[in-house]
Amino acid sequence: MPAQTGESSVEAGGYQQELKRTLGPFQVFAISFAFISVAVGIFATYDDVLQNAGPVGIWLWIAAAVGQVLVALVVAQFAARIPLSGSSYQWASRLANPKIGWGFGWLTFCYLAVAVVAVDNALASQAFMPLLGMRPDEGTARLITLAVLLVQAVLAIASTRIVSMINATAVGLELVLVVVVAIALVVAVAVTGNGTTDNLTSRGVTEDAADYFAVGGGLMIAMIMGLGTLVGFDAAANLAEEAKDPYRSVPRAIVGSVVAAGVLGLLFVIALTVAIDDIPKISASGSPVAAIMRDQLGPVMERILLVAITFSFFGAGMVVMAACSRLVFAMSRDARFPAHRLMRRVDPRTRTPVPATILILCVGVVLMVALPGDALLELITASTILPALIYGSTVVLYLTVRKRLDRRKGAFDLGRFELPVAIAALLWSAVALFVLVTPEDALVPVLIVAGLLLTGGLFFLALLIFDREALETEPGDVSVFEH
Repeated sequence: MPAQTGESSVEAGGYQQELKRTLGPFQVFAISFAFISVAVGIFATYDDVLQNAGPVGIWLWIAAAVGQVLVALVVAQFAARIPLSGSSYQWASRLANPKIGWGFGWLTFCYLAVAVVAVDNALASQAFMPLLGMRPDEGTARLITLAVLLVQAVLAIASTRIVSMINATAVGLELVLVVVVAIALVVAVAVTGNGTTDNLTSRGVTEDAADYFAVGGGLMIAMIMGLGTLVGFDAAANLAEEAKDPYRSVPRAIVGSVVAAGVLGLLFVIALTVAIDDIPKISASGSPVAAIMRDQLGPVMERILLVAITFSFFGAGMVVMAACSRLVFAMSRDARFPAHRLMRRVDPRTRTPVPATILILCVGVVLMVALPGDALLELITASTILPALIYGSTVVLYLTVRKRLDRRKGAFDLGRFELPVAIAALLWSAVALFVLVTPEDALVPVLIVAGLLLTGGLFFLALLIFDREALETEPGDVSVFEH
């Protein structure tokens, strides 16, 4: 098959090139890496590891990293062949059928809409409030979250270039932050002796926990740090229509971001854990990463680093919002999303999907008002259950249609390793989902997910009754993506 440019692939998909191609290879990588956001994920979940599994629980990060790399390899196979906004929604619609594609799209929308609120709530409670010396307070954290969502929405509407510039800066800052903090903590421990490598095998405050090794017990809960952080690597595929040379840049960004995040994250949590001087005190802290930095590096350095991590949180939340708005846009132009005539509109001046972006803001407001209890843990767990469902379904889809995929010359391809990698990725997805839904604390997140899926199911029935054609026809030439 002759080589296609990104623009021609959009036209072959039955669309006009409405979004502006401004993202180079590093910016595409930065999108996926920022979505994963090592520092953000660890800041938000390290306390759960210490409180439920103790410091030794950090080693489950390795299992999560290996498993997510397997999934990323499968996702990259799709991204190299169908570079359209909407990622798994487009892949399933064109390679299975539009009804299945709609299911992928709704799952992904739910995931991204919840994830942006989770990131911004973590920004508020784990970075911004400690930076200003504010006491932990759920109500205050929710108000700050809403303010951050509003600012992100305004910037995302203003320009994709602004989003990419902030995002690229945040990624560069985060890379420096993770490396510098890790080195600084190791040096501080070596100089002062406050901290020990014995922490790496300690169960800490969970030493006498009876359900530590049980199904849904403390050790299993610790997996949430890796599973909650190493997700969203397919964000680059959601912005494929804005990427230059998407056949190469998007798959490389997907796989490269997970590998980079896995390695850097492991080094970061090891350094943090070795630097703990008082395990019970740090475990009881509302923001243990900030507490460790304060103890080892002093309050001035802690504040400097919290400024950097706050900016990293902000960039991560913004890129999640941008990815979600592109998915809403992609589904709406196919008439498969509520209020699709409004949601598909692109501002002719900014070339951004304005109503779709405002929708993400509104979902955030609803979640912050309606969620009971500890919003952050519930949001993180819910936004981790959803991608586990999506990734598992994507791997099943790949195993089903892989023989029909176009083998484009020069595109990312696993070759003879594709089948064993896909099977291993499927097994890992099943394990991850089991780990996430079995703990008792998962009840509210499971209910959040169930409520979102029920809402989508009702809209799907409405489509079947009133606009069945939207679920039975596909724009463009589907065969262009197949043998």
